[in-house]
Amino acid sequence: MTANVTIRIQEADFDIGREISALTKGRTDIGAVVSFSGICRGREGGETIAALTLEHYPGMAEAEIARHAENAMSRWPLTGLTIIHRVGRIEPGENIVLVLTASQHRQAAFEAAEFLMDYLKANAPFWKREESADRTGWVEARTDDDAAAARWTKS
Repeated sequence: MTANVTIRIQEADFDIGREISALTKGRTDIGAVVSFSGICRGREGGETIAALTLEHYPGMAEAEIARHAENAMSRWPLTGLTIIHRVGRIEPGENIVLVLTASQHRQAAFEAAEFLMDYLKANAPFWKREESADRTGWVEARTDDDAAAARWTKS
């Protein structure tokens, strides 16, 4: 069987259960599915967050995510993966991102999911603006996210 790969950038919310079903339907070669879902927090550093607005460069973001998905497919024996990233205005409690990795065995699925999330958090071409009661501002990159992503390039 060939690997099932889905990459979407969208404004609409997604249903995690439905996405897992779509990834695994009719597949008997999948023994593990690992999921990571990122959700908009309502507080950051003691400040109440009203919403996040995520922006991207259409075409470039999809191509970059696809490049990293191909890297994951070549590094681990995956039978499928799904990456969904939302853009637009997202309020606390709403989904932001979903990464699903499927494999015959759990270790490959866990490692690939972690690799993909580290990439998305540190390097994916998205820009995030945070709104609070007092201010609106762009979120800066974090050194701990960069460090997490860098560990995958070490020899």
